[in-house]
Amino acid sequence: MISVHPLRMHCQTCSLVTSSGHLIGGARGEEIDGAECVIRMNDAPTARGYAHDVGRHTSLRVIAHSSMQRVLRSHHELLNASQDTVFIFWGPSNYMRRDGKGLVYNNLRLMNQVLPKLRVYIISWQKMLQFDELFKKETGKDRRISNSWLSTGWFTMTIALELCDRVNVYGMVAPDFCREPQHHSVPYHYYEPRGPDECAMYISHERGRRGSHHRFITEKRVFANWARTFDIHFYQPDWSPPPLPANRTQEGPVTAAPLVHQKT
Repeated sequence: MISVHPLRMHCQTCSLVTSSGHLIGGARGEEIDGAECVIRMNDAPTARGYAHDVGRHTSLRVIAHSSMQRVLRSHHELLNASQDTVFIFWGPSNYMRRDGKGLVYNNLRLMNQVLPKLRVYIISWQKMLQFDELFKKETGKDRRISNSWLSTGWFTMTIALELCDRVNVYGMVAPDFCREPQHHSVPYHYYEPRGPDECAMYISHERGRRGSHHRFITEKRVFANWARTFDIHFYQPDWSPPPLPANRTQEGPVTAAPLVHQKT
């Protein structure tokens, strides 16, 4: 069903699994599945031989409007076998409108008719505005003025901070990783080995000005800052945010809990 109520969910420990090529070869699947809840993004698969590195379980999947068709095409793997998984969809308000003109909402209604037991939530337009305000508060940048979109990773991390006491993030590099001259080159998606290089994607999006891009590196700076306050830990690659300079104090933590989770 497409729920009209807020999601009620709490986990002591969460594995937040990115879609990064850094996950391949890490053999972290059992460790990932050991968390109380496992959070994934878009159409990132667990079958087809990936489970050893990324795990099998999925408690929550956060899906962008732009990934809707790929999820539907993979419905046998991602939807049919996911009766215990919660799905959260996000997108621009015109895609989510309920007057028959909302492309994503219409697809969700059709999906709900075929698979009525699925637990589906939509991030309301009011909450989308709050995500924008959170980004502006943390970075000083207005997403709309900079002509960019928040990434699914931004929504997923912020949702995880509300749901989880501890967040173990797998496959997310440090903010300055791509600046390192000898950084390891991996595909942007672990399930697309011939796809674009991850750092090339991050850098091109960070510099983009024409719209339809994300501020991946800027977002990672925010996540690193949050990890100084919240119980967030980064694995595969393993890293921790460096301590702040002695003459600089930590700013007040993001107020994640009240912002995120009202779904309609």
